[in-house]
Formats: sequence, structure tokens, C-alpha cells
Amino acid sequence: MATSVPPAPTAQPARSDTAPIRTVIVRVTIGSFSLAALLGIVILLIPGEFGYTQAYVFLSTLLIGGVCLAALCYLPTVGRPSQPVGVAGVVAALVTLVAGLVGIWVTEDAEAGVSLNDTFWIGTVVAVTLAQASLLLVLGERAHPGVRRLLIGTLALAVCFAVLSSAILAGLTPSYDGYFHRLHSIVLILDVLGTAVVATLVKFGDEDREHSRLDVSLPADLTESVADLTAQTGRSSDEIIADAVRSFLQESR
Repeated sequence: MATSVPPAPTAQPARSDTAPIRTVIVRVTIGSFSLAALLGIVILLIPGEFGYTQAYVFLSTLLIGGVCLAALCYLPTVGRPSQPVGVAGVVAALVTLVAGLVGIWVTEDAEAGVSLNDTFWIGTVVAVTLAQASLLLVLGERAHPGVRRLLIGTLALAVCFAVLSSAILAGLTPSYDGYFHRLHSIVLILDVLGTAVVATLVKFGDEDREHSRLDVSLPADLTESVADLTAQTGRSSDEIIADAVRSFLQESR
């Protein structure tokens, strides 16, 4: 097996002892998503008029599917330094899910409905922001210092956008304040721009790192072990081998 061992990044990758947790999360997420999709299809195939019950089930299906997608964004942080961000994202997504389901199926009181609506939309903003942060932080682990500085600025913009959006949703800003909404839009544009630039630089702009790769060959038994660990953890073979070499070098000092 020929593989490339990249230089040691500044942040440690996910450890193999988190594999059971990652497996459980993946299975629960895929199972929930599949069940929601099945319910949505069944509702659409039922003959007759599309009534309130069918609409409630369909909206619940969309909500569960959105939460599952968010969970997939939080999953890469498991076992990494950015794991607290992923955990916070899961909490925000669950709050959004509960508020949405209660609002769809239970609430009839108008005042309570307004509170649930605010909770749902603010929770959605927080959950999406944390999903963005989770993916960017995982990408940033193997980025150059300059890209990491840009990453920090992008995360700051994301937090600012979430705060401004929450203030608007909670009615804390006057509706006629055009400058506030213009600021909100500018922050969103810069946030999207920063996210795109960071992702592009990490994926395609790390030329120096590509030029310093080392090709090595592994015996058949080690190749099989690496393949098994790759299947268990979801990490690439390059990450696993680099982590093993790094640990060996640290113990040899």
C-alpha cells in the first residue's frame, strides 16, 4: 500500500476511541432521516384530500430532516478540540426540534405560539451558525496560520450575524431602522465570502503542503489494519498513518 504522510498539523485529529460514539451518531442520524423520508413519502401517496394532519406530518418530516442534516455537520467535531461547538450545536438543534414539533402539533394558544415561533427561529439561526462553525473549525485544523486568522474573522462574522438575526427575530430592533438591516446584510455577505475563501484555501491553496508529502509503502498486514480502522472511524488512511507516525516520533524522543 502506497500512501502519503502529510506533515503534522497543529491540532490532533479525531482519536479512534471515539469510533463507537461516531458510529452511534451516524446510525441514529441516518435512521431518523430515513424514517422521516419514509413518512413523507407515505403521506404524499395517501389518496384523498391533503388535510391538516397530512400537512402536520409533512412539516414534521421536513423539520426532522433538517435537524439530521445539522447533526451531520456537527459529527466531524467528535473527538476533536472543536467538539464543544458540535455539542452546543446538537443542543440548539434539539431545542429547535422540540419547539417546532410542539408548535406544529400541540400549541393552540396564540401567545404561546408566538413564543414558540421566536424560540424556533432563533434556535434555527444558532443551530445553523454552529453547524457552519463546526465544519470550518474541522477544516481549520489543517490550515496554515494565515488561513486560520481568516477563519477566526469569519467565525466572528458568523457570530455577529447570528446575534443580529436573533435581535431582528425577537423584535428588539425598530422595523424602520434601515441602517441596521443594511448592516445585517453586509455581515451576511462577508460571512459567506469568508466561508467560501477559507474552504477554497484549505482545499486547493495549500500547495506547500502538497509538495512536502512523503510516499511510503506498508506491508499487507498493516494495510489491512489501516483499512479496518478507516472503516471504523470514518477517517482517511492518510490521517490514521500520520497520527501513528506522530505518536511514534513523540515516544521516541
